[in-house]
Amino acid sequence: MNSQLYPILINLFAAFLSAWGQHCYKIASPLLGKIPLYKNINLLIGMFIFLVVTLLFFLAFRLGGRLSVTYPVYASTFVWGALIGVYINKEPLNLPQLLGILLVFLGVCLVAVFSNSEAV
Repeated sequence: MNSQLYPILINLFAAFLSAWGQHCYKIASPLLGKIPLYKNINLLIGMFIFLVVTLLFFLAFRLGGRLSVTYPVYASTFVWGALIGVYINKEPLNLPQLLGILLVFLGVCLVAVFSNSEAV
């Protein structure tokens, strides 16, 4: 069976980048309709980031990444996004949100650790 280590690491990095792309969209959104799209630098950066993320997906699949492994790892975007929201945007974080983030993180870890295990 093909090792999933590199595809997992690539998708983990893609998830991190994707969360930053969403952050750029958040910054860009108040300017929509106020300035031309091509002058909205954060919108353009966010779009570029998502292009890079798509290329990273292709790379992970080309290296033998399985969708059933790499896509759940990409779900760590939700964790990265929450961390960016809390630490950069100073958004509040309550206990249910924290528990949800921890569950997503636990799920991503389980998928990654057992990615080369036998099928059920």
